[in-house]
Amino acid sequence: MTRFLCITCGTQYADRATPPEHCAICEDDRQYVGHDGQRWTTHAEVVENHTLRMEQHAGLLALGVTPSFAIDRRSFLLPTDAGNLLWEAQCMVNDEAVARLREHGGVDKIVISHPHFYSAMVEWSEALDDAPILLHEADTEWIQFPHRSIETWSGDTLALSESVTLIRCGGHFTGSTALHWSEAPRGGGALFSGDALQVAADRRHVSFMYSYPNMVPMRTSNVQRMRDRLAPYEFEDVFGYTWGSDIRGGARAAVDASYERYLAAVLG
Repeated sequence: MTRFLCITCGTQYADRATPPEHCAICEDDRQYVGHDGQRWTTHAEVVENHTLRMEQHAGLLALGVTPSFAIDRRSFLLPTDAGNLLWEAQCMVNDEAVARLREHGGVDKIVISHPHFYSAMVEWSEALDDAPILLHEADTEWIQFPHRSIETWSGDTLALSESVTLIRCGGHFTGSTALHWSEAPRGGGALFSGDALQVAADRRHVSFMYSYPNMVPMRTSNVQRMRDRLAPYEFEDVFGYTWGSDIRGGARAAVDASYERYLAAVLG
C-alpha cells in the first residue's frame, strides 16, 4: 500500500494500492490540474529528490521544501504558552527535520490554515509522536487522509492559550484559519495568515482571493466578515504562506488600509 501525493498541490492521500484517478483538491475551482494532467508521486520519491530548508526567520525556525515542490509553502515552529506549535505542514518529512524540531523541544500540536496546506500532515504527526492536528471543522470534506490524530474545532475563534488564538477568516475556504500570537518574538503581536490574507509583492499590503492561481477575487461580504473577525487583534507583523511574504512592522495599519483599497477596487 502506498500514500500517493499529488504533484501539483502536494496533498497526500491515504494508503491504497494504486494512485487515485482524481485529486479532489486540484479539481476544485480554487486550484487546477497540472498542465501535463493529473500526476502522482510518493513520499519516498519526494524525500529522495528534495530536502527540507530549515533556517531562523524573524526569531523562529522556518521550514520549506527545496527545490520547491507543489505549492511552495513554509512552516514555522512557534514556541508559545500553548506549547510548541507547528504552523502548516510540508510535503515531506525527513530525519534531519525531526531531529531539529526535537532539539527545539518537539511539537505539541500541528495547526493548518486550510486544505491546500494539509499536504503530508499525517506523515508529520506520525513522525512527531502522533502530535494532534488541528483543522477547522468547516473544511473536513477536503481531508483526503483521515487519521486518529486529526482534531477539528468549530466557531470563529479558538483560544489555545492566553497569547495564541486561531481565527476563522473564511473567504478562501469556509474554514480558512489565521493564527494570532500576541507574544511573538519581535514584539507587538504577529498574524500567521496562510492564504486568508495574501501578502502583496510590495510587502505593504495584503489582498483577498477566492482562487489565487485562477485569479478569482473574494466576495466583498467575506472580506467584510474577515475584517470584523480580525478587528480585536493587534499585530505588528504578518507572515504569509511562503518565503518573503512578510509585512514586518506596521502590519495592523497595512491590513486595515488593504481592506479599504480592495473594497474600493471591486465595488468602484
